[in-house]
Parts: sequence; C-alpha cells; structure tokens
Amino acid sequence: MNRTDPKLAVLVKGWPRLSETFIAQELVALQDAGHEFDIWSLRHPTDTKRHPLHDRFKGQVRYLPEYLHDEPKRLSDARQIATQLPGYHRAYQIWRRDLRRDPTHNRIRRFGQACVLAAELPASTRGLYAHFMHTPSSVARYAAVMRGLPWSFSAHAKDIWTSPEWEKQEKLREDTYGASFGATCTNIGAQHLRGLADDPDRVDLIYHGLDLSRFPDAPERILRKPEAPFHMLSVGRLVEKKGFDRLLDAFAMLPQSLDWHWTHIGGGTLDGPLRAKAADAGLSDRITWRGACDQPEVIAMMRQADLFVLPSRIATDGDRDGLPNVLMEAASQRLPILSTPVSAIPEFISNGTHGVLSSDDPASLAAAISDLASNPAKADGMACAAHDRLLADFRMDPGIARLSARLTALCADRS
Repeated sequence: MNRTDPKLAVLVKGWPRLSETFIAQELVALQDAGHEFDIWSLRHPTDTKRHPLHDRFKGQVRYLPEYLHDEPKRLSDARQIATQLPGYHRAYQIWRRDLRRDPTHNRIRRFGQACVLAAELPASTRGLYAHFMHTPSSVARYAAVMRGLPWSFSAHAKDIWTSPEWEKQEKLREDTYGASFGATCTNIGAQHLRGLADDPDRVDLIYHGLDLSRFPDAPERILRKPEAPFHMLSVGRLVEKKGFDRLLDAFAMLPQSLDWHWTHIGGGTLDGPLRAKAADAGLSDRITWRGACDQPEVIAMMRQADLFVLPSRIATDGDRDGLPNVLMEAASQRLPILSTPVSAIPEFISNGTHGVLSSDDPASLAAAISDLASNPAKADGMACAAHDRLLADFRMDPGIARLSARLTALCADRS
C-alpha cells in the first residue's frame, strides 16, 4: 500500500498535546503494529514542548481549519466538493437536527471541518477513528456519512460525562449512523456507554495500559526515615476535576513537625488562582510550580519523590478523570500513591493495597499525607504492590492487539 494513501484516518483534538500522551502512546503502538494512517487534527498545537513519543509518529499530520474564518477559500472549495458526495444531504440533515439541540458556534464549526475532511480524505480511505466522543467524533461522523464510510471512536472521561445523552445515544446506534464500534478505557465508562448502545458489543473496554519499554526500571528506593524531608509530586492539569485547590487546603493542615515540599507539573486555567491561593496560605516556599514538562522530566521527578498525589474529584459540570495514566506511570517507578476513589481510579488502585484512596476533603487528605509520611514502610509496601499489579494487568500490549483487530475489520475492503 502506498504510504501516502492510507486506509485509516485518525481524528484528534490537537497534535501534539503534552496532556494526552496516552493518545500518542496508542497511535505509535498502532503504527508499530503495521497500521498506516494520517492524523487529522482539529486544532493547532499550543504546547511549546513535545514528548519523544510524538517524534516517533511517521505519518502525516494534517490540520483542519481551527476556525472557519481563518481559511475561507479552503472551506469554500471543500463545500463544493462535499455537496457532490453521495451522503452529503444525509449528513446535512443529521447536522441540522444536532444544531437545533445544540445551537452553538462549535456545532457549526464541526460541520465545516467535516466538509473539509470529507473533501480532502484520500480516495483510499476505508474508515475513520476519532479520539474523544464529543467534537472529534461529531466531525468524523458527519464526514463518514458524506463519504459513505464506517467510523469509530475512543472515549475517555470528559467526553463521556459531559456530553448530552441524546448525542451519545445517536453515536452508538446503527439506525442513526452511529459508530461501528467505540473503545473506552475504563469499566465504569464502558458500562455507561453499553447502556446507551443498541448493541452492547458495539462498546469495547480497552485499557490504555502502559508501554513499559518507554520507562526505566523502577529505582532501588532507600526506605525514607519518618522524620526526613517528605517530597510530594503531582502531575495534572490545573483544572477543577484534579482537586488541587483542596490539596492546597490540606497542606495548610499538615503538622508543623512535617518537613514537606510539593512539586506540581502541568498547566491549566487555574494556574493563577491556585498560585495566589498558595501564597495567601503562606505555602509558596514549600511549593514548586514546574509548568508543562516532557516525559523524561516527569519520570526523573517521580524517581526522586516520596509520594504521588492526585486528589481527583467530580467537577460541577460533571467532568471527571477516567483512569489517569500518570497513576500507572507513578506505579512503574514504585512511587507510593495517594488518590481518591473517583471514576475508574479504584479499577487500578485498591485502597490500602496498592495505595491510599482518600476522600477529597482537605482534612482527610491531610490525615492521609501525615500517615504515609510517618509510615514509610507501609507506603513502600503498597508501592511495590501497585508495581506488581501494573506488570500483571495493565500492560499496553493486550489492548493494542484488540484495538488493532477492530480497526483492521473497520477498514476491510468492501464491495
């Protein structure tokens, strides 16, 4: 097959994105498994750094118009082509029905991007695969209907829990031009989506897992003395669902006798407010805000830390984590874990066995931190158990094999 004419097209929100290394891991693994595809990105990159994974992708990255007014001629030319496609009028009807229920500029942009995608896809394309069930899947669905192609998606967290029920249902039903299949990375997400599908087998549970070849072996950790300095690390976007505001409140409750420091990695919309909150509480000297870091930097800091903290919670709009890959990354380095029993986190971490799952209220978090700091042997034992669980049940390869088979069937030649 000509490398410039792949059978599969993959849609993503943006490429590359530091906060979505799980997508890069999957796509590189699919490439290594023999799939040839181009990435079609709805947005241009905003991160100034890249993970080494991004450089391993050998296909083309094509950017759809991020805003329709940015490329009027490209959009006009695409509309002329799209209107001649066999499924255009059906796609237009679907979109108009969606627009009545979701009268937003984003919904209009989705259809414009779909016209460009449908017009510019190589003639060899046999299937589309979108990462995230909301915007990318809508673009994939409209374009697939225009071209008369099957499409599929991978759903994760926010896209499941904040999308309207009507939209999820229609994307999971054959009679509404839904996906041939959907993959999701948590059991709780899979059960929810199967309840909306016309056929539960349309939804596959495929854990991301971890490609352990990308990580160094766990370090030989020297058991920390209870009275020694205690270094905590968190990796995650500064947004409501990550719970870092409550973690700052917990830090203010820690005993004066504990010599602690916290390093945060990641950016986000709450960066300024959270820094100000830490300053108001007199915590700034104990905190290092690192901003966005690449994978090698993250792993290096995990190897130096004493505790990984991710105080996830359900945001006011219903958004929540799925199973954050950073928990598996921490486990790969035998770093003790403190998190919360939100969404799919208990699918990997059993409280008291593989780590501690605390309530996200500040007093509970502070008590859990104090207990782990004063019981390093207990923390180390749970870290070893999490590492063993990762090796036994959360490797990447089984999920990639299943997804590869699904995508191969999706793109099979059809008469």
